[in-house]
Amino acid sequence: MEDPSSKEEITRVLKVLEALKQASHELQTLPSTNLTESNSPAIKALLELETESDTILSKDPYLSTLSQHLTKLKSLVDTLQKCCDHGLRSFLTRRVLIQSISRVAGSIESEIQAWIDRESIESLIKGLNEPLQTEEDDMVSLLSQFEDRVSQGFNPLIRFNKDVFAGQVLMGPLIHALVSMASWESMKVLCSLIKSIKSPLVDEIESNGEIPKIISFLDYKDLHWRVVAMDCILEIGYFGRKEAIEAMLREGLIKKLMELQRSELGEDLIDMGMFDDEKERGKGEKKFSESHPFASCVARFAVQLEVGEGLRQRERRAFKQEILKRVREACVSDAEAATVIAEVLWGSSP
Repeated sequence: MEDPSSKEEITRVLKVLEALKQASHELQTLPSTNLTESNSPAIKALLELETESDTILSKDPYLSTLSQHLTKLKSLVDTLQKCCDHGLRSFLTRRVLIQSISRVAGSIESEIQAWIDRESIESLIKGLNEPLQTEEDDMVSLLSQFEDRVSQGFNPLIRFNKDVFAGQVLMGPLIHALVSMASWESMKVLCSLIKSIKSPLVDEIESNGEIPKIISFLDYKDLHWRVVAMDCILEIGYFGRKEAIEAMLREGLIKKLMELQRSELGEDLIDMGMFDDEKERGKGEKKFSESHPFASCVARFAVQLEVGEGLRQRERRAFKQEILKRVREACVSDAEAATVIAEVLWGSSP
């Protein structure tokens, strides 16, 4: 278990930083005339918090830049409030100061969000690497919080540094820990990360040798597990480069998908007329997929490769032919082969 005193300290720091972040955000949205008022709630909150946070910021090297921004903000606010003349020069000076304050407030908000995200990643990695020392409810909570943060994307309004975030994720431990945890919650987080970071994350997954493990999740008995694993495989198919797709095919993915499509939870959508009209197909397929999550899963995977971002055009053509070849090998009858091949060809371009 985590040291309670350490956990309390992190909670205290987080509370102060969240208040600073909110005040910084409000400061950026204030009318320029309000910035010159010494009793402005946002100004007062920031200055009070700047004093309160001195001891907190000095303990964490990751917060040194934030401390510098706060000091600069206080200096700018003091200068602005002393600039009370009504001449043209004072007017122009106030305009420059107000713009500078807004920029610094934005930097403060960005630095705080980066610290929160870094702490979230570190807590998650620690929990995943020490599963016996982490309560299950705490682990699920960490995963849910992390997934929520990733799903928010990277908001340019707060100039969040996506490269820093992606760099921490791509360090490897988090990816390995998420896959090794072998829970559908961790796979949901991995899917969210793939959607946000795209091809670079899939590259890391492939180079770390995690693809065989992900493919093996399709063999689990738990339906929820297999559905989440399928979602993750489709995301890898969409963003994956040649090496990642080859790794999935080597693990017998097409054979596994054929088995799933052949099961009671699968079906051939083309036999139900869902490929005839695009609009009606969308409505019918969505409703049908709730009870048949592996319907036409071979064609769905092929389409991800066809329309995705990771492959060159000649690679798409080559993989389509490889998929068709493996479909023929995995089919139990000529009729099944004809149906699945038609779906693959219908669902993608020639």
